[in-house]
Amino acid sequence: MVMIGTDSHKRTHTMVALDEVGRRLGTKTVSTNAEGHLALVEWSAQFADHDEHGVRFALEDCRHLTRRLESDLLAAGQRVLRVPTRLMAGARRSSREPGKSDPIDAEAVALAALRHADLPAAELDGPAREVKLLSDHRHDLVVQRSRIAQQVRWHLHELNPDLMIPSRGLRRQNVVRELLAELDRFDGVVARLARRHLLRCQELTTQINNLERELRDLVRQLAPSLLEIPGCGVLSAAVIVGETAGVHRFRDKSAYARFTGTAPVPVWSGSSAGKVRLNRGGNRSVNCALHMIAVTQARGVGPGRPYLDKQLARGKDRVAALRLLRRRLSDVVFTALRADLRASQRTVSAPLQLAA
Repeated sequence: MVMIGTDSHKRTHTMVALDEVGRRLGTKTVSTNAEGHLALVEWSAQFADHDEHGVRFALEDCRHLTRRLESDLLAAGQRVLRVPTRLMAGARRSSREPGKSDPIDAEAVALAALRHADLPAAELDGPAREVKLLSDHRHDLVVQRSRIAQQVRWHLHELNPDLMIPSRGLRRQNVVRELLAELDRFDGVVARLARRHLLRCQELTTQINNLERELRDLVRQLAPSLLEIPGCGVLSAAVIVGETAGVHRFRDKSAYARFTGTAPVPVWSGSSAGKVRLNRGGNRSVNCALHMIAVTQARGVGPGRPYLDKQLARGKDRVAALRLLRRRLSDVVFTALRADLRASQRTVSAPLQLAA
């Protein structure tokens, strides 16, 4: 087997090809455009004789730098593996060549891919990628609106300390219109800036609401079973669908729990068997979405409240009980995603069966 590791930058990709025992077969640096990617595919063809199944490319999982390279390689029919960044540190320390350079980093990526046989394989972008892009964009707009809302509140307090603004009121269009009418009584730079900020809040709220409606339609098509989980709303489901990027990548619910950061980390030796600690790794966005579902169920929506009461009766504190509930919800989400995947596969295969 030939593994080609990459070290990616904004302008160049450095490639190192290794055989199955880690011996270096070749090195090449290409530009980050279509011509450079084509030259890389042509260069990798020389290693086809070493592996009857073709070469494999291992890309460090930094999506913004490797997204275009990944899509071009997949379009050319190549097999691509995603290597988490944390695996490179150990591979670099065990390298025969000391120091740090682009070829050394590319070799570390290839070595990590050779040592870990269960790395996720990259695929061409699909609907899940669209959900992730829209969800991330909506989150960015919400952050912008929150920052502007803080500035508006200080400006309005300076103009009229007695003016009361409801909590989260700047998200509501009617509140913003009332404040704009109130600002007509004031002149000066502060009033002008407050008026501009309010108009920007109004514009951001319209964009956020439109994105949420678009996400609702997409998630209902892709993951209807996920939305049936008590406490799982459209936004949480969109984060889960976008970050999971295909539940078929995970062999079972335990592997998915490690991905979501809900699987505890073992910390025992000798007679202290069974001790675990909190897992602070995994995908924190999905972990946060699971936490929001758990908090909603803890308020009496769904089966989470009885489970929490049972854990509290056993002596667990509320934080530990919520952590256990997140672990159970990870399995529930995995089952729902698998059910949606099977349903979509049946929908795709049904016309083929009729045609036959």
